[in-house]
Amino acid sequence: MPKINHEILSWARKTTGLSVEIAARKLGIRDGRTARAADKLLAYENGTKNPSESMLFRMSKVYRQPLLTFYLEKPPRKGDRGQDFRTITDLEFMTEENFYADVLIQEIKARQSILKESLMEEDETIPLAFIGKNTVAHGVAKVLETVREIVDINLDEYRKQVDHRQAFRFLRQRAESSGIFVLLKGHLGSYHTNIGLNVFRGFTLSDEIAPFIVINDQDNHAAWSFTLLHEITHLVLGQTGISGSYTSGVEETEKFCNDVASRFLLPEEEFEAFKLSGSEFEQIKNDITNHALSRKVSSTHIAYRLYLRGDIENSLWTRLRDFYRKQWLRNEQRRKEKNKNIKIDPQVVNRYRLGTLLPLVKRLTYSKILTTTKAAMLLDIHPLKVHPLFEISSTA
Repeated sequence: MPKINHEILSWARKTTGLSVEIAARKLGIRDGRTARAADKLLAYENGTKNPSESMLFRMSKVYRQPLLTFYLEKPPRKGDRGQDFRTITDLEFMTEENFYADVLIQEIKARQSILKESLMEEDETIPLAFIGKNTVAHGVAKVLETVREIVDINLDEYRKQVDHRQAFRFLRQRAESSGIFVLLKGHLGSYHTNIGLNVFRGFTLSDEIAPFIVINDQDNHAAWSFTLLHEITHLVLGQTGISGSYTSGVEETEKFCNDVASRFLLPEEEFEAFKLSGSEFEQIKNDITNHALSRKVSSTHIAYRLYLRGDIENSLWTRLRDFYRKQWLRNEQRRKEKNKNIKIDPQVVNRYRLGTLLPLVKRLTYSKILTTTKAAMLLDIHPLKVHPLFEISSTA
């Protein structure tokens, strides 16, 4: 069993603004004959007593922190994100969600560390040659060639998928087969800690053995494939960092990654053949939507390419971007209303968000390399749910 960092227990409580007395009550700690509830909590925080597993899970819920946070060497530091590729525009909206992003990155780093250690114990540490293979100086065309080698797909087959979600699944499988772990995660365990797109769309943890990409699943499904390719480009450049806006006002490295991802999904020679059929907003909007659907990319992506090419002005690009965003939000609301009475097994959702990490953790657990507790940390679930999740993955 890994060792709890008692300093973080105190830090986690304080970040929620809870006093010792109120936190003890929320955690279900009661006064005893020899010690008050608050004193019992303080004993956990100063290290004179170790909390039970059930208490740690209650703390995780009350403090809104991933369980893995309590095992970190030190509390997450603000800004400890590797390279920050976000712009001033992204940073204008900083709220507590930015803090949640810091905690999320630290959590994924801890999971990466446990996984890498386990792979080394199993002697499965073959370095991935594409990590840091290129630099920006190599140019977009050369880096695009490397990305295409990693994600070896037939673009026509990608576009034949029934919808954006299935197209992303198709692309993700190719990326994961190359050794990249791709997670979908946009909160710390509940909607109370949702992290908005203004804070991050994706981030990478570059590593030759266990590289991770995390995609904010609060985003439009149509944008997931672009984000995945954007973050793969960061890995090819050997970069660990967090990304924000993928549209206007981005810094140079982000623009470079945008160009690679965009040309992967919409090759330059093909896009050159696409022309708008009219100048009215409705006609432009429809042309863009139809072209985007046929190529399994977002409408915003097409609009941005048209703006870069000079076909539309900045004011129209901004209007289109805002329109597509509002349209997606409306559709999401309708979808939620339609499905509100449909029960979705959270384990099925977990399986989808975890990707190839799940079968690997399952194998390492059954081979006794991982304990159930460590497996739970890697999968970000309660230990009691580990084996039921394994069973679901076997029947999927």
